[in-house]
Amino acid sequence: MREIVKVTAAILEKDGRILIDQRNSKYHLTGKWEFPGGKIETNETPEECLARELKEEFDIEVYVGSFLGSNIQHYEHISIELMTYRTFCNGTQITPKGNKKYEWVTIEELSQYDFAPADRPFVDRLRRGEIKI
Repeated sequence: MREIVKVTAAILEKDGRILIDQRNSKYHLTGKWEFPGGKIETNETPEECLARELKEEFDIEVYVGSFLGSNIQHYEHISIELMTYRTFCNGTQITPKGNKKYEWVTIEELSQYDFAPADRPFVDRLRRGEIKI
């Protein structure tokens, strides 16, 4: 059995819309959509990871709130545990780094995007109203 890599994701809402971003060509699952976040580094909490990743990727300061659940996903090359948190923006403007593509979408619009398998259970929970924004 291979090691499970711990990864975080933010359900970040602003004005009734949720932030999603698209994986770029240097990563597995190129073109798939996901909730922003990333791999937890050594000696880093999931909350610290989310704050760091959102600062690095979007140049925003966030407050990480409640834990919303986790999902273990086995891919051909890696297994991950995606830990998702309700996250709040501290009123700053988003400035994506590089050519990062992102969207602010409503819950109803989530079904129009091709999400990475690890993120799909959280899309479903949002659509069923199990996760409130």
